[in-house]
Amino acid sequence: MLIVTGGAGFIGSGLVWQLNQEGIDDILIVDNLASSEKWKNLVGLNFSDYVHKSDFLRLLDSGALGEIKAIFHLGACSSTTELDADYLIQNNLEYSKRLAQFALTKGIRFIYASSAATYGDGSRGFKDDENKLTELRPLNMYGYSKHLFDLWLQRNNLLDKVVGLKFFNVFGPNEYHKGEMKSVVCKAYFQIKATGQLKLFKSYHPAYGHGEQKRDFVYVKDCTQIMTWFWQHPEINGIFNLGTGKARTWNDLAKAVFAAMNLPVNIQYVEMPDNLKGKYQYFTQADMNKFFSVYPDYEFCSLEQGVRDYVLNYLEQKDPYLGN
Repeated sequence: MLIVTGGAGFIGSGLVWQLNQEGIDDILIVDNLASSEKWKNLVGLNFSDYVHKSDFLRLLDSGALGEIKAIFHLGACSSTTELDADYLIQNNLEYSKRLAQFALTKGIRFIYASSAATYGDGSRGFKDDENKLTELRPLNMYGYSKHLFDLWLQRNNLLDKVVGLKFFNVFGPNEYHKGEMKSVVCKAYFQIKATGQLKLFKSYHPAYGHGEQKRDFVYVKDCTQIMTWFWQHPEINGIFNLGTGKARTWNDLAKAVFAAMNLPVNIQYVEMPDNLKGKYQYFTQADMNKFFSVYPDYEFCSLEQGVRDYVLNYLEQKDPYLGN
């Protein structure tokens, strides 16, 4: 059996879909559905069981779950605006430590989600160099909680026994429940559908024109393929960036959405809220050299390809979920 924590979430449900594409359905999903719409991400997917995250560690320790081949630990509080530091430490650090200790003690493949938020403002670069982990300075408590787990693994000499993935700007199906944390691709589609126009923040940096701020956008289907590849290659371990290695502008993204919707480009540049101006990142780009050193032949889909697939095959459909 495979275990996917956060399996009802955006990337987690995408991973379950990917495993189903490969004929695998002996999957235990661990999550906390609560009153969210995440349950819709599971409809149409094939898996053996669902367990609430509060019951999972007890069942794991009791041996009730049987033989486990791998644990994909994607469950976390991923809100970059969450201010409850105690909650983030308990949920993102302590829970992860217990799960990693169990997996490593039992010889179970352990693949987990770190985050590009650990890089902070990017002034120290975006290189997944494990020797420079202590130099990183996350800007929010979410990023710091992820960073603390990376550091814990390093201090305990465990990074060469697990895979940690630092996801950059992921977009794609099954993110609909995420509210303000949805990707700009998703938000743009519905904004354009309603108004025929897309609003983007103005730039306040002399090196970047309006809408020319850059991000490393990566399609969720690339992420899920790469996660299954790491599972199938247990000889490869460490922390790896998961972006495309190619920064694109918000204008590029906007044009890709308008093109997929077969509509003329209509962008309005608006003032950025004052509370964001001092924290805004004008450039992110994953250094993918380490990844390509272990998987040199992988080809990421372009921003335009990913947006087109997302818009036409999901957002424009009556039932926009993977697996349906």
